[in-house]
Amino acid sequence: MRQYLKRYAQNFDYALFFTVLLLSLFGLIMIYSSSMMVAIVREGQAPDYFYQKQITNLTVAFLGFIVAAFFPYKHYANKNIMLLLTVILVVLFTWLKVAGHGAEDVGSQSWIHVPGLGNFQPSEYAKLFIILYFAAAFYRKAQKYTFEKLQPTEIFYPIFLWILVVAGVAFETDLGAVIILCGIAVSVVASSGIPFKTFWKFFGVLGAFGGAIIGILWLFKGELLTGSRKGRILSYLNPFEYEDGSGHQVVNSYYAIGGGGLEGRGLGQSIQKLGYLPEPQTDFIMAIIMEELGIWGVLIVLSGLGFIVYKGLSIALRTKDPLARMIAAGIASWIGWQSFINLGGVTGLIPLTGVTLPFISYGGTSIIILSLAMGILINVSMFEKIERKKTQS
Repeated sequence: MRQYLKRYAQNFDYALFFTVLLLSLFGLIMIYSSSMMVAIVREGQAPDYFYQKQITNLTVAFLGFIVAAFFPYKHYANKNIMLLLTVILVVLFTWLKVAGHGAEDVGSQSWIHVPGLGNFQPSEYAKLFIILYFAAAFYRKAQKYTFEKLQPTEIFYPIFLWILVVAGVAFETDLGAVIILCGIAVSVVASSGIPFKTFWKFFGVLGAFGGAIIGILWLFKGELLTGSRKGRILSYLNPFEYEDGSGHQVVNSYYAIGGGGLEGRGLGQSIQKLGYLPEPQTDFIMAIIMEELGIWGVLIVLSGLGFIVYKGLSIALRTKDPLARMIAAGIASWIGWQSFINLGGVTGLIPLTGVTLPFISYGGTSIIILSLAMGILINVSMFEKIERKKTQS
């Protein structure tokens, strides 16, 4: 054990760890700054209400990170581990369907209440689950058939499970998470090492099933396209036309960004957080960062998130282990897709989907699951360094 810890410390990815830590602490500061008015007016609590809750979330997240960082990633290919992860997923989504909430408040039934722990969002767990399950499934198939001979029909169960997960998330209706789950699946498969022709066959099967899901969901369009979702689509091209309704968030996000300018108004000096911009501590926290800190806040966030994506992809490119490559690429694509969707919505580049900004936005489930993912990525990085040293010696 002592030898393992020594080897671990020598190969620990300190750059990745401190990047995640600094982003999380920066997010904590901005959560305090952006949520004071919401805490007082809406929640009837002290100004540091959300700040204190996020400290608790970060404490739990750090413990999860430690466990994930010390758990050898190779074990995720074990059948029993895969079964356990699948059972947890089924329990969470069954619980969500039976006793989920959120539809009345935000138009998306995405949360379950865990006694003693608060609210939990199963779609966040689903993102990490798809990465680990797809990576393990492809890895096990590759051990048996080799990637050159692997056909889409031979991985029916991962595809079928992916369909169920995407359909379950779509019916919540968390469309942002659906896009991320699709991006993750494609990224993991693309990094598996299968030949280009086989990848396109798989992609075709995935696309066919995806089209079938869209067709089925279209039959339930009254449930899928809620009033708020339709409004976001209508207000996308011209939010000022719907400023008093569905375009309210984007318009006030523009005011925040424009009001901050290059230098920002100063930390704590945002105007839009004073009741104008709904949920400034979650989906639109980047608008508050831009208003208060200007270009410097943008650089902090983009540099940190960009470095995490870079590290994940560089690990995936260096490692010779297919399982490590798929896990690293999947986690990197997850951070990249989610960051793009959040920032795209805040700036009006794409329609709003209600996706949080990784490590920055307030949210217990998000920071805990992301920390687990970072622990896994650091574990992959450690073993990749060890294997590289062996080949060089």
